[in-house]
Amino acid sequence: MNNIIFSVLLIIIGLVIGFGLAFIINSIRGNLVSKKAENMIGSAKKEIEKLKRDAAIEQKEEAHKLKMDLDKEIREKKEELKDSEKRLLQREANLDKRDEMYQKRETNLDERENKLSEKQEEIQTEKSKVEEIRKEQLDLLEKISGFSKSKARELMMNQVKENMAKEISEYIREAENEAKLEADKQARELIVASMQKYAADIASDQTVTVVDLPNDEMKGRIIGREGRNIRTIEAITGVDLIIDDTPEAVVLSSFDPLRREIARITLESLISDGRIHPTRIEEIYDKTCKDMKQKIIQYGQDTTFELGLTKFDPELIEIIGKLYFRTSYGQNALQHSKEVAFLSGILAGELGENVTLAKRAGLLHDIGKAIDHEIEGSHVDIGVDIAKKYKENEVVINAIASHHGDTQASSVISAIVAIADALSASRPGARNDSLENYINRLSQLEEIGNGIAGVDKTYAVQAGRELRVVVKPEEVDDLEAHRIAREVKEKIETNMKYPGTIKITVVRETRAIEEAR
Repeated sequence: MNNIIFSVLLIIIGLVIGFGLAFIINSIRGNLVSKKAENMIGSAKKEIEKLKRDAAIEQKEEAHKLKMDLDKEIREKKEELKDSEKRLLQREANLDKRDEMYQKRETNLDERENKLSEKQEEIQTEKSKVEEIRKEQLDLLEKISGFSKSKARELMMNQVKENMAKEISEYIREAENEAKLEADKQARELIVASMQKYAADIASDQTVTVVDLPNDEMKGRIIGREGRNIRTIEAITGVDLIIDDTPEAVVLSSFDPLRREIARITLESLISDGRIHPTRIEEIYDKTCKDMKQKIIQYGQDTTFELGLTKFDPELIEIIGKLYFRTSYGQNALQHSKEVAFLSGILAGELGENVTLAKRAGLLHDIGKAIDHEIEGSHVDIGVDIAKKYKENEVVINAIASHHGDTQASSVISAIVAIADALSASRPGARNDSLENYINRLSQLEEIGNGIAGVDKTYAVQAGRELRVVVKPEEVDDLEAHRIAREVKEKIETNMKYPGTIKITVVRETRAIEEAR
């Protein structure tokens, strides 16, 4: 029992001592925390005070700096105001001086005006006196001479007129003679200068072309078995092949340069290819025709580029290129047109006219010759229609219509084109009348054949001694072919004059073609 009591007492005492120790420890900790907090608060207060002092110092420095800048700016403004004030004062002083000077001038002018008024009055008085004296003298002269003033004046003017009329007439006559001489001289100089500035080679187109052969064996291949190859070539090209004893050469004869050129290229292509038979001939001929069209366009483009002309319709370019294969009295039509264009441009430049428009009119003046063998009518009317179709300038249209004198020239450029055309045609060697007549005769032969119903193509060959008429086999039978030959013969005898005889050959060929696939 006593042990239990003792144990309880010990526990109680331990608890009391534990609580006491815990209280003491907590008290000590509280004091330590309080001191630490007080130290931190003190440090924070010191830091805040330091920051306040630094901020206050910075504010003072900034305010001082701003004050210094403001003072400096105020001083600069004051100095500028002082300078402006000085300038204004100086200007005011200058204005005052000018005002004084103007006042002095005005005073002087007033004085001069007064003096002038006085002098004017004196002059007027003197003038009145002189007029009275003059009137008295005139009256005295009229009494002495017996003539009035108006009568004397009329007599004097008549005498002056008579004297001057002779002098004026003589002067006008001399001036007219001098002007005529000078105009003729300048015209001759202008034409000669234009011809000197443009000089073209003299070359006449012929009616035959020679094709060189690699060897004489090629002649046999060109003729073909029973002459089928040469007949095919002549039939589709309309060109006469002359194969004679001339070594390694074949002559192509045709009055149409385009037809002759196509035949030449076709034959050369066949010789180069080596395969010569009717089907191949037709293939090469078709390809050559297409290539020739591109070549014609190239001729037209080169011509317009050489002349410095632009804005041509593509179809008109092709028509211009066709002039290369046309002739006028043996003169190449395209070369002639370029020559006229150059001369027109030179003459227009000398006379102060539009050079570009003059060149354009000169180039197109014979444009109708490119297709006059395809369309009825003169090359002038055809050319006018072409120019209107492609909306050319009215000056160009009038130049085309008037270059042969059929229509009145409405502009200086039209007259220039006519002069240039005459210059180009009249130079030595430019034209060959006999060749032109020969070509016209061949063209007329072909026109007679083409004008008959059922005829497909007509070719004048053998220098016009033979006319080959190719008919449409589906429309014309063998008996009709003989009738066409007689009809052509009668028309030639009736409408044409020609030396020797002309052989008419009507060709009717039927082919059956199938394609196996």
